[in-house]
Amino acid sequence: MALKTGQEYVASLRELKPQVYAFGKRIENPIDHPLIRPHVNCAAQTYDLAFDPHHSRLAIAKSHLTGKPINRFTHIHQSTEDLINKVKMLRLLGQRTGSCFQRCVGFDALNALYITTFEMDQDLGTSYHSRFRRFLEWVQDNDLMCVGAMTDPKGDRSLAPSQQADPDLYLRVVEKNTDGIVVRGAKMHQTGAVNAHQLLVMPTIGMRPGDESFAVSFATATDTPGVVMIFGRQTNDTRRLEGTLDQGNAHFGSVGGEALVIFDDVFVPWDRVFMCGETTHTGALVERFASLHRQNYGGCKTGLADVLIGATRTLAEYNGTLGASHVKDKLVEMVHLAESLYAGSLACSAEGRRTPSGAYYVDGLLANVTKLNVTRNVYEIVRLAQDLAGGLIATLPSEQDLQDPKLGPLVRKYLKGNASVPAEDRYRIARLIENMTGGTALVESMHGAGSPQAERIMILRQANLDQKKQLALRLAGITPLDAPIESPHSNH
Repeated sequence: MALKTGQEYVASLRELKPQVYAFGKRIENPIDHPLIRPHVNCAAQTYDLAFDPHHSRLAIAKSHLTGKPINRFTHIHQSTEDLINKVKMLRLLGQRTGSCFQRCVGFDALNALYITTFEMDQDLGTSYHSRFRRFLEWVQDNDLMCVGAMTDPKGDRSLAPSQQADPDLYLRVVEKNTDGIVVRGAKMHQTGAVNAHQLLVMPTIGMRPGDESFAVSFATATDTPGVVMIFGRQTNDTRRLEGTLDQGNAHFGSVGGEALVIFDDVFVPWDRVFMCGETTHTGALVERFASLHRQNYGGCKTGLADVLIGATRTLAEYNGTLGASHVKDKLVEMVHLAESLYAGSLACSAEGRRTPSGAYYVDGLLANVTKLNVTRNVYEIVRLAQDLAGGLIATLPSEQDLQDPKLGPLVRKYLKGNASVPAEDRYRIARLIENMTGGTALVESMHGAGSPQAERIMILRQANLDQKKQLALRLAGITPLDAPIESPHSNH
């Protein structure tokens, strides 16, 4: 089976028995738990899109390994068209869900590891790439959802992994034997981990000599013995235990259902190990994954912005303010900010290049510029949405009040805006805006795929400032240009 439907994806999750905890208690059936089910529904859209006759070309790709049709989320990019279609697919899914659909991180991990394991084999004489290709073919044939697990707790950031007071603050290999390795540590902020099939683990930073035990990459099932997942809190998450209207986006939730994933002496067989001690290639793997993931944000965040702009426009109509010139100006500004992000993602995709592995990789400079813009533009889009929505989104009475036989009529009476619009419709749109502009969603825009400083470091590294200096010197007549002028965009 190369392509699953959303329903088949949910059914496949029921075959797993992961250790998932929330609020201090184990969740025996995470798939149907109200805290988690919206995230399951959201990820299911990545499967159903492949069966949508209008958009299947975006969701389906041809495997370069088998020639079979596969879900694009398991594909290795074979052209710039693949990179562009990825961005278009992410925007479409953002429009459909208004939330995080969670498969991007694993998608980017597959591509980053494909490129890096090839180079490791070429440089070091290892056999990781052939091993990874076998794993990839299995993932494609079974249409599995992988979680790219990169972020370690890190402890004291001023110290290397091997210098930490507690070495477990970076995931590490604690034992090797003829059958495989045993790992211990944790990965934080893991989007979609509780409703995925596989954890695809990578090092979180470039490692140096002395940190060999931390230079490890592998795949393991989410229900492997020793894997423990603690589901993270989200803004207003307990509303999922109370009703539907107060959630704003009850079916798909918000953000991605992140978890703290603990590896308590987890055994991994050698055929699922893709790096073990090769510190020389950790930096390249981290950089590739980061740039591929930052490519995404002008796609998915623009899709979310499309929903938020639509909701803001609707509430302005319900409030009777849509005709005001300043409202139109702010809506235009929201569109301008969103489309600028989309343009960045398309640009870094169109400027992508083929790597020696055969896989295509984005323009790293433009990908990082795109993500850095997300940390600004999304906040401004949210600010404008809250500006136009008014204080209503922060002070609405509860759903229980709205439905109460005595209080309900009063709430509906005084929540009226445009007389032709039911008060409940105004309530629903206001809750959707509240949901999409809440704290958890904004933090994800800031720190998801790396913090602004991480992007700045990558931009500086790839900006080719010396070449820009030579351009200025030549035009100023100070010194001749010693080397031919190259594009300021380069893939490293």
